[in-house]
Amino acid sequence: MAEYSQGTSALVISLDFELHWGVTERVRGSKHPYHANLYGARESVPQMLALFRERGIHATWATVGMLFAHGASDLEAFKPINRPVYERSSVNTYRVPVGDSEQTDPLHFAPALIEQIRSTPGQEVACHTFSHYYCDEPGQNIEHFRDDLAAAKAIAARDGIDLYSLVFPRNQVLREYLSVVEEARLSSYRGNPPGAMYHLPEGGWKRHAVRAIRLADSYLNITGHHTVPWSHIASGGIADVRASHFLRPYSSRLRALEPFRRRRVKVGLKAAAKRGEVYHLWWHPHNFGVNQQENLDALEEVLDLFDELRDRFGMQSMTMREAAEYARSCG
Repeated sequence: MAEYSQGTSALVISLDFELHWGVTERVRGSKHPYHANLYGARESVPQMLALFRERGIHATWATVGMLFAHGASDLEAFKPINRPVYERSSVNTYRVPVGDSEQTDPLHFAPALIEQIRSTPGQEVACHTFSHYYCDEPGQNIEHFRDDLAAAKAIAARDGIDLYSLVFPRNQVLREYLSVVEEARLSSYRGNPPGAMYHLPEGGWKRHAVRAIRLADSYLNITGHHTVPWSHIASGGIADVRASHFLRPYSSRLRALEPFRRRRVKVGLKAAAKRGEVYHLWWHPHNFGVNQQENLDALEEVLDLFDELRDRFGMQSMTMREAAEYARSCG
């Protein structure tokens, strides 16, 4: 790992790489319009990797374990015996029919894309659980979660990949599950920003209100920059490389607000550079699956600012694992 000075600021980027596994409950049938995003993700991943390579950007790709499989029979060999039985059957990814290979079923298998990620300098292949596991759903328990993580580690190890960082699907971070994460020898996870807004209520009007506030917060600074002190990352047994901001994708419907969306991220990044803290930006590759050029343009604008902050303040680009290791070294 590179040597950093005391007070170093950092941009951490993490991507939730899941393809259809992350949206099975709402994207059903081949004619669903969101398939354009999912197929487009297979184009956006190489584009982002090329950009990261060109700009010297390190990023963490939290990858659903099922994507490592080469087809249905390979997937079957790694499925845990002890699986959740969610009360909401729609979130059970094990019910989804799959094909025989990445070529015939590119939305459920992605070993070729994973190989592109691992072979690009500065990229960390990380864990997004094996089955896109929902920790906050009725019908599962901590033992199911333990076996799911074991399956994720096993299928990655088969390809020579050690997993060090974890992103909980849907950001459903349960404190009591963190001991299992440590048992699995994962050394960092992506926690949620502080505040009730990042812990959704069960349902009803409050849930809709929170979603509306989150949308507004993507364009206007309502909740703050959520920069992360190094002391917070290193404060527990497992490093919490807490999220700062979700990079909401470009919306043609809200294109008049596009300058505000970009400014929201850039102001937060500047704040981290001045404070000597971490700015953790995250999104899904399928968020870039449509309006690809507009999304890449916005990302390049953020990286242009990062280059300036690297020159002026010594800001660094780090993966989640690198940020966790640096935080511990500072302690």
